[in-house]
Amino acid sequence: MGDVAMTVPVLRAFVLQHPDVKITVVSRPFFKPFFDTIPNIHFFGVDVNKKHKGFLGLIRLFFDLKKLNIDVVADLHNVIRSKTIRKLFLLMGKIVAASNKGRADKKALTRAENKIFKPLKTMFEVHCDTFKKLGFPIDLSNPVFPKSAILSEKTISVVGNKNEKWIGIAPFAQYESKVYPLDLMQETINDLSKNLDCKILLFGGGEKEIKQLNSLSENNENVLNVAGKITFQEELDLISNLDIMLSMDSGNAHIAAMLGIKVITLWGATHPFAGFSPFNQPLENALVSDREKYPLLPTSVYGNKRIAGYEDVMRTILPTTIVEKTRKEIN
Repeated sequence: MGDVAMTVPVLRAFVLQHPDVKITVVSRPFFKPFFDTIPNIHFFGVDVNKKHKGFLGLIRLFFDLKKLNIDVVADLHNVIRSKTIRKLFLLMGKIVAASNKGRADKKALTRAENKIFKPLKTMFEVHCDTFKKLGFPIDLSNPVFPKSAILSEKTISVVGNKNEKWIGIAPFAQYESKVYPLDLMQETINDLSKNLDCKILLFGGGEKEIKQLNSLSENNENVLNVAGKITFQEELDLISNLDIMLSMDSGNAHIAAMLGIKVITLWGATHPFAGFSPFNQPLENALVSDREKYPLLPTSVYGNKRIAGYEDVMRTILPTTIVEKTRKEIN
C-alpha cells in the first residue's frame, strides 16, 4: 500500500505539468481510490487472483494493455511481474524505463559491518528520475493537494462533526519491528486525549488489530476506533480531514502525506534515510530510535529483518517526546 501511495504525489505533479499526456495506472483494484481525484489518469485493475495470475496471466495482462495503445512504459515497481510486462513492451519497440530502487545503497545503509549511514534518494525522486528518462521532467517543489473530502453521513455517524482538532493514529505496521510498543502507545494516547482539545481517531484493519484498537480507545471519551466501521474510500476521506496523523513507517503515513496532511512517523528497525519518509514532511517529524544505544540501526529497509537484542529499540522513543511533537505541530 505504501509503495502505491508514494506514486500519487508524483503522478499528481505529472498531470499538472504535462496535461496533454494520458496516464494508465496498472495496479490492484483495491488502490483505485488513490487516483480517482487525479485528472488524465485511467486506472487499469489487475486481476492477480484469476485472469492475470501466473505467467500465462501476465501474457494476458500484456495483451489487455496492448489494446490501450500505450506509447511509453514507466515501471515504478521494478519487480518480476512488472519487469516482464516492461520487456514485452520493449520487444514491441516501445520506450520503457524503470525506477532504480538503489538496492546496493540500501544494503550499505542497513548492513552491520562497514555501514554507510547517509540519506538516500527518496522514492519520489527516484520515480521522477524514471519519468525524466522518458522525456517527462517533474518538479515536486510546489506540490498541490486535494481539498478535504466531504464526509459521508455514515462516517459522520461514527466520528461526529468536526468541532475540535482531529488527530489520526495508525499504531500498526506490516512487521513487528516497526510497531511502537502498545503499552507506550496507550500512554501516548492517554496523554494526548487529556491535554489537548482534540478527538483521536484510531486506524487499522483486521480482527486482531480491531481488538487492540478497542483496548487502546477504552476509558477515553475523545478516542474513537474507526477500523472496520467505514469503507476504505470513507477512510481516505476521513484522513483528508485530519489535522495530523501519527503513524509508524507504514502505508497510513504515506496515505496521509499524499493527501497533504501533516505526518509524524515513528521508526524502529527502519529509518527515513532509506528513502521511504512520507512525502513533503520535514525530517524532524520522523522520530527515530536511539542509534547511540543501538548502533546497528537501521537493520532493515522494510522491517522484515530482526536482530537479537534489538527487539526494544522503539522504547527509546518516549511518549513525552511524541506528545510534545504532536502538540507543537497541531498548534
